[in-house]
Amino acid sequence: MHTDRDRCVRAVRSKDARFDGWFFTAVTTTGIYCRPSCPVVPPKPENMTFLPSAAACQQAGFRACKRCRPDTSPGSPEWNLRADLVARAMRLIADGVVDRDGVTGLAVRLGYSTRQIERQLLAELGAGPLALARAQRAQTARLLIETTGLPMADVAFAAGFASVRAFNDTVREVFALSPTDLRARAGGGRAAPTTPGTLALRLPFRAPLNPDNLFGHLAATGVPGVEEWRDGAFRRTLRLPHGHGVVALTPHPDHIGCRLTLTDPRDLTVAISRCRRMLDLDADPVAVDGQLRTDPLLAPLVDKAPGRRVPRTVDEAEFAVRAVLGQQVSTAAARTHAARLVTAYGDPVDDPEGGLTHLFPTPEALAAVDPESLPMPRTRRTTFTTLATQLASGALHLDVDSDWAETRARLLALPGFGPWTVDVIAMRALGDPDAFLPTDLGVRRAASELGLPATPAALTARAAAWRPWRAYAVQYLWATDSHPINFLPA
Repeated sequence: MHTDRDRCVRAVRSKDARFDGWFFTAVTTTGIYCRPSCPVVPPKPENMTFLPSAAACQQAGFRACKRCRPDTSPGSPEWNLRADLVARAMRLIADGVVDRDGVTGLAVRLGYSTRQIERQLLAELGAGPLALARAQRAQTARLLIETTGLPMADVAFAAGFASVRAFNDTVREVFALSPTDLRARAGGGRAAPTTPGTLALRLPFRAPLNPDNLFGHLAATGVPGVEEWRDGAFRRTLRLPHGHGVVALTPHPDHIGCRLTLTDPRDLTVAISRCRRMLDLDADPVAVDGQLRTDPLLAPLVDKAPGRRVPRTVDEAEFAVRAVLGQQVSTAAARTHAARLVTAYGDPVDDPEGGLTHLFPTPEALAAVDPESLPMPRTRRTTFTTLATQLASGALHLDVDSDWAETRARLLALPGFGPWTVDVIAMRALGDPDAFLPTDLGVRRAASELGLPATPAALTARAAAWRPWRAYAVQYLWATDSHPINFLPA
């Protein structure tokens, strides 16, 4: 969008928050960059330069505005809409791959040369993978500086910096303030948490956001011991690169409250990224709802409760296993099956604040399960063991960088995987916004009640007008039912 100068100027002049994260406004006369909704008086158009990322602004020598804090705006929804190389690279960078494995590790994951990745990222975003990862580290550092009382050395390593010196230099360059001055300007930071390793954060999103089906779905399908709804928050355990964690996510009108307890602070950026992905917080609800409203039969559902998100996952392999456990059984039965596996094969964790007891089992642990011990039909046992073996061996790769079309084909080739299972994994694990479930019972029932075609083929043909947002249409169709997944728990 940043190449459409007239459109960008109109967005800046109207202070339109819908475009925050889509592009950034760099002001040549002041040397700062802003989000489109910055509350200051807009600069003259001839003094504006539009760039596609915060990293590109920083690399061009601009510093972040102290009023609108553009580095904290929601991420671009484009990376969750696309499945090309740039989008997959951006999802991996957000997941901390460059910080952990370097640009070479990023290239290995994507199957391209480092030169090709650098070239494509520079062409589209104006910055390479190192600059993009650096901008992410700076954003995390600012968040910790301003909202916690952690010592600066702890902030530096939690944000992913290799040294305190690199941390100090980056903060000064990006924000034109030292870390100490940045904390003082924000009010001194909060007191150090009483629970070691615990941080309280605010996760921004684009309004509107309807929390009912989002948190309702996560809570109603939660696996005992791994997930729970407690004191108005969805809580779950997290398996992370350097350790594990527990997160509590609480919906508020203008943000999601996030309380993280980590065994290793280096996992902070990854944990935040995965929680944002699970709650679909980088979605563009205005674009989604605008497209779905063009169908006169869907429009009343959208107008009644706009801003529905697709409830996703923090672990793609975990969700695939749970999808198989949920084949042709009720939600309660699927939770029971999963809870038994968790108790028997999950890694135990301590949770002084609630009832979480385990991490979900790894594919390696599940691949060692005796099929005869599984209380399910023999054909589904075969499906389960084949999936676990494929995931454990690496023959099947499910992650944020998965190629949607290729992964669909690989899943369909496995025994017991039909279109419903594959598409629900594509929707909730891989993040495909256009995944559709025409054979789902809830979708077909809602379609019949609304006067939409009831047969899968006819419904798929009608749903072509909803593309590329058919996964969101599924949420609106599901919401016509009285199932607990559609309501916030009491």
